[in-house]
Amino acid sequence: MNDPNGFIYFKGEYHLFFQYFPYAPVWGTMHWGHAVSKDLIHWKHLGIALFPTLYEEQNGCFSGSALECDGKLYLYYTGVRYKKPDQNNIHVCTNDEYIATQFMITSEDGVHFDNFSDKKMIIPMIEDEEIGDLKDTRDPKVWREGNYIYMALGSTYRKETGRLLIYKSSDGKTWEYASQLRSEKFGKILECPDIFKINGTYIFIGSPMHIVAENAGMYEHHAVCMPIEFDTETCAIALPEWERCQYVDYGMDLYAPQTNIDAEGRRVMVAWIRMPKVVKEAGQTDWIGMMSLPRVIEQIDNHIYFRVHPSVEKYFNREVSAKDGKMPDCPCRIKTELKEDENLDVGGYKIWVEDGTVKTDRRKVFATIEGHHLTSETPKVGNFRLDIFVDKNLIEIFINEGEYVISNVVYGLGNRIIGPVENIFCGEIS
Repeated sequence: MNDPNGFIYFKGEYHLFFQYFPYAPVWGTMHWGHAVSKDLIHWKHLGIALFPTLYEEQNGCFSGSALECDGKLYLYYTGVRYKKPDQNNIHVCTNDEYIATQFMITSEDGVHFDNFSDKKMIIPMIEDEEIGDLKDTRDPKVWREGNYIYMALGSTYRKETGRLLIYKSSDGKTWEYASQLRSEKFGKILECPDIFKINGTYIFIGSPMHIVAENAGMYEHHAVCMPIEFDTETCAIALPEWERCQYVDYGMDLYAPQTNIDAEGRRVMVAWIRMPKVVKEAGQTDWIGMMSLPRVIEQIDNHIYFRVHPSVEKYFNREVSAKDGKMPDCPCRIKTELKEDENLDVGGYKIWVEDGTVKTDRRKVFATIEGHHLTSETPKVGNFRLDIFVDKNLIEIFINEGEYVISNVVYGLGNRIIGPVENIFCGEIS
């Protein structure tokens, strides 16, 4: 699995759809998987929600989003058709050449979808390159504001500059092109755009492709966030002169984030955690790809914070002791505060403070992966309060209540903690 899609609170439940190839832990013809939750922590999988049925989406239902409209759940997504499928594997696109089209589908209950008769093409393939790209225009994110519904699409201008497209609708069914913004901040191709307002300021989150990032290894596509100016009448978009672009996560494994409003009105985000290696465990299905913990987004003094969601706080509330430096067998939460040049070793994953930054090194629990980055670090910070969530294949470190976050995939994590630890918490025992 990869990108989160259609993330929404609908009729008393959180719905999280996601890019999914159901036949093997490899990239292939994309479907939408579907899971629901009451609290963002305990999830029930409902199987496949969307799968290709139409000519223009025969090779995949790519990423998109959800909107509640007239009491129904509307899903918006990108359908793709390969110009030339691989003759030996129809799930592979020859020369990465395909055509993108935007679709929608509805559901009365958010669970049942008629893939054979309810799909509607809402934006045909774009042939005018001044408006968008025939191939690389995708990932519609919709939101309602005032009397209109808006759609953000990621695109590119001649594969040289990423661009953000805005479409507008009065009913969520009929759409018209409204505006666009090209920027080097969007890389060469923009994916998974998201626009929302916090404290009166519009915030943009997206995933530019082909951007340079330190210690990123093989990854050259990264999730970023920044303030943005948006006029709801003209749909004009601009980056303010004081623009501040920051990474959503400084572990560089996180990608394709998507946000929505939770039951209490907070702006909450989930994202795909990229994994370069399939997880194989005896008696279990091989798998690859996972989601981050849900994070609440806030803006303070022009800086965007990604905080631990209250549901996570509530879950990890049972304090345990680390006897003889041994970690619990289940997922746990470690709270501590490091000083300059102080070190913490979590099962072979190292965290330390150096020159005013928090740094990590996973080479002892990631050594079999060639070409990927092994170290991560934050920009300079004033304090070093760490809230660390540890699972078998993922460590997420919230620095100073979400001022910065480092999320890293791990393999072969040990069970011992060496270094300063203030508290360790676990969730409920199932």
